[in-house]
Amino acid sequence: MGWRERLARAGELVREFYEVRHRGALARERRDEDDLFMLLVFSEMMGIENPSSYYTLELLPLLYEGFHEWHIRMGMDHSPFEHFRCC
Repeated sequence: MGWRERLARAGELVREFYEVRHRGALARERRDEDDLFMLLVFSEMMGIENPSSYYTLELLPLLYEGFHEWHIRMGMDHSPFEHFRCC
């Protein structure tokens, strides 16, 4: 094992050491950002005016997969849309 491999391995260990402490907080922050993004994309369907709805319209098919988990996490027992049922 050369010095470059050892240095790369040491860098990985140091990064892992510092990330372990904050992994949960980072995961929560990522989930919160994803929830906000889902709200932004689906806001037009909920009756909230969205100036970027033209650009987010093409993202809807990509986000339908996670829609059920999102609305349950937001505290909605059923889908808030009459024309879109996922439960």
